[in-house]
Amino acid sequence: MPVSLDKAVIARLKYSGERFEILVDPEGARKIKEKLHRGEKVSHEEIAEILAAEEVFRDSKKGERVPESELVKIFGTDSIYEIALRIINSGEVQLTSEQRRKMIEEKRKQIITIISRKAVDPRTGTPIPPQRIEAAMEEANVSVDPFKPAEMQVREVLNEIRKIIPIRLEVAKVEVRIPPEYVGKAYSTVQKYATIIKEDWLSDASWEFTAEVPAGLVTEFFEKLAQITKGNVQTAILERHE
Repeated sequence: MPVSLDKAVIARLKYSGERFEILVDPEGARKIKEKLHRGEKVSHEEIAEILAAEEVFRDSKKGERVPESELVKIFGTDSIYEIALRIINSGEVQLTSEQRRKMIEEKRKQIITIISRKAVDPRTGTPIPPQRIEAAMEEANVSVDPFKPAEMQVREVLNEIRKIIPIRLEVAKVEVRIPPEYVGKAYSTVQKYATIIKEDWLSDASWEFTAEVPAGLVTEFFEKLAQITKGNVQTAILERHE
């Protein structure tokens, strides 16, 4: 099996008064739960890769298996992959305290990164640094779900930290003109920071475009372009919106 028993954890579902357990890779189970949260399909191959044993147990520690006839009666199928998907989706993955701590910390960082890219102080329009967002989350005692996608937790987190700091998520529409001799060097930076809405190549071969940039990254984006072009870039913020 792809997953060793030593590294596997129990995923458990209590249903119809019975207990159903499978042995899974914790990180693999987390990724599958995230896909299910997003409404994405999970293939049988993906399930097979995270199973330490293609068995459904009543008590995995005792090695007590659930008979196929009972699986069909409860789940309507004897497919280990379909049943495992149900258990992972509706049940609970039994993480160790260290595994849970690491997953929560990783998810917390992802949430902070997402928020900091668009976060501004509505009083001044200036970006809010990740450290301030993290401190506000700690002060507000924000709970992070290790199995829920980071982007789906942003709104809940914002509702909590708004009680601590003034914050608003914004996107800035910007206009940029880059001289032809710097276009090649600047292209990857533009792709990294901006989503281009409209672009034109001018008569002198300069690249002019309108794009959206997360508000918290506008200053950094403009500074990067200034460095690449040695100051020979024209930039402007056209508008900001949530």
